[in-house]
Formats: sequence, C-alpha cells, structure tokens
Amino acid sequence: MKIKSIALKNFRNYNYVHLGFDEHLNIIVGDNAQGKTNLLEALYVCGFGKSFRTTKDSDLVNFNEEITSVKIDIEHDNGYQEIIEYRINQKNRKEFLVNGVNITKISDLLGTINLVLFYPDDLKLIKESPGERRKFLNRELSHISKIYCLDIIEYNRILMQRNELLKKIFYKPEHKETLEIWDEQLADKGSKIIMKRMHFIERLGEISREIHGNITNHVENLSISYITSVKNLTNYDTIKDDLIAGFKKNQESDIKRGFTSIGPHRDDIDIKINGINIKSFGSQGQQRTAALSLKLSEIEIIKSEVGEYPILLLDDVMSELDHKRQKDLIYTLKNVQTIITTTDVKNLLDDYINASKLIKVKGGSIQC
Repeated sequence: MKIKSIALKNFRNYNYVHLGFDEHLNIIVGDNAQGKTNLLEALYVCGFGKSFRTTKDSDLVNFNEEITSVKIDIEHDNGYQEIIEYRINQKNRKEFLVNGVNITKISDLLGTINLVLFYPDDLKLIKESPGERRKFLNRELSHISKIYCLDIIEYNRILMQRNELLKKIFYKPEHKETLEIWDEQLADKGSKIIMKRMHFIERLGEISREIHGNITNHVENLSISYITSVKNLTNYDTIKDDLIAGFKKNQESDIKRGFTSIGPHRDDIDIKINGINIKSFGSQGQQRTAALSLKLSEIEIIKSEVGEYPILLLDDVMSELDHKRQKDLIYTLKNVQTIITTTDVKNLLDDYINASKLIKVKGGSIQC
C-alpha cells in the first residue's frame, strides 16, 4: 500500500496544498510550528477518522475559515486505487468518503488505508496509566479487525448499562435479579476481546523482541505480556466462566462503588527490558526505544493480517537515534513507504537523505 498524493484545503495552517509522495522515503523538513506534523495529522485523520492531537474537529479548520477538506490518493499492492476524502462542512460536521461514497460509520473507514504513527506522545504508552496502553490495543486491533472494533464498541455499551444498573441497585436492591443478564453479555464480549488481545500481544512480543534487539545491538531484551484478572486463559469458555465468576464475587463491592471492577476495561500490558519494568525503572532512552519497537512491530502484524505493508509516519523521531540505530531502523523499513518529519536533515544519514524525496515546509507552504 502506498500514498500517491494528498490535497489539503483550509487544513490547520494550510490554505491549499497538493503534494505527491515517493513510494519509499519522504522527509518533511522545517522549523518548529511550520506545519510538518499537520501533514501527518491530515493523513492520520483519513485513516483513523480522528486526529491524534485534538478531540475537537474545529481545531483542524484553518483560522477564519468554516470548512476544510483532505483528499488522499492511495494505491494497493495489486494496483487497485482508492480515494479517501475527509471534510468538515459549514455546520461543523465531519464527513468521510471512499471513492465518492459517504461513510457513515468510522468502523467502515478503518482498514481502508493502514497507517502506523510514531510521535513524541507515544511515550505515554510506556510511562503513563494502563488506560493509555488499553487505548493502544484498541486502536491497533480495531484498525486491522473490524470484528474487534465492533466487539469493543458493544462491550463499552454493555459496560455502561451494567454500571448504571449497579448504581440503581444501591438504592433499589430489587433490581439485582436483572444483573445476571448483563453479566452474561459482558462476559461474552469481554472473552472475545481478551482472546484477541492475547493473540495480538503474543505476536507483538515476538516481533518487537527481534526489532528491539537489532536497534540496541542485542544488549537489551524486550518482553511484553498481558495482565488480566482472568486466571484460566485456556479458551473462550474458560475466560467467560472466569469473568462471570469474578462479576459475582465482586458484586457487592461493585454495587457500593457503582462500577464494574474487573474485565478487559481494567487490563494492562507489562513491558520489561532485561526483566525490569521500564515504566518505573527504565531510562528515557530505553522507554523511547521500547515504544518505537512496539510501534514498528505493528508493521509486520498488519502485513500478515491484510496482505500488504502499511504506511509509516514518524514525527521527529530519527534525530534522537544515533547513526547505528538509524541504519538498523532504515533496514527494517526497506519495504515500507515512510514519511518522517524533522527540523534538520543534518541529523540524518546521508544515504537516507539521498534516497528520499525532500519536502521543505515553511509557514504552511510546500517548497519541494
């Protein structure tokens, strides 16, 4: 899969831009606050249906303008071409079109174009709360599996209903008899989610261990594992039975607190280097390299799932790697269309620059 071109209108600090991409390497260079990351954000919105920087669609519209649009032209490995378009209309409502057909559900957009993004905030994956790691799992799995996307949407709906019922039972205990129905539904979806996460993390662990070893010259051994309250993870039935048993065991305390205390919405990922948890004891460099290794591992997983490599977006990452790690990273990405941003190409390898399309950005203007 390759992005052939992008066209922006009134997006962030761009009035109008039409830009073509090299099928292998693209370097977007410019000073801070010139619009480099805005280009990556525009691509990301077309793939995921939302920004990675803001929750407000209005933030994406150029100052003093009312509408914006992004159109990208992609080509699959089999030669099939698609056009994805994102718009915000005058009523501040967003629209997505694929080949001119309006997409009403984000779940129908996911997978049209596969992207892997690494940007500075991805350190949250390592450093911050379990919620950040669950977001990572849900985002990546939803992008490669529409079934998972629908499962997590339904799970969250059922969870919200169960939590509302718990609060009601606290004041009206007679409603407790209906709790079993929600336990059954929540355990069903929860079991499917846990199984898919476990399979994903197992594969992610294998690939990231190899990538991390290459980047660190095999000095560091990266390992990841899934942390869940479920004890018997043998299959769907054992996970479901364990969840239902857990719901019943925690029923009284859940009623008092008004929320469901166990399930995939409470699970986490344990990330270690050489057997030591890097959230608590890892250096900044170790945390960044581990996060990068995990993100790069998605490339191979997506390739195995959908049959073609995704596009990799790297926001101000290469400059923080020494030349040895840059070279190892470049070798890892030889089959992947890569679009990176940087403030200074002097920090990059000469052979990397020479093989790339150089895109200069200044004040929302492109100077190729």
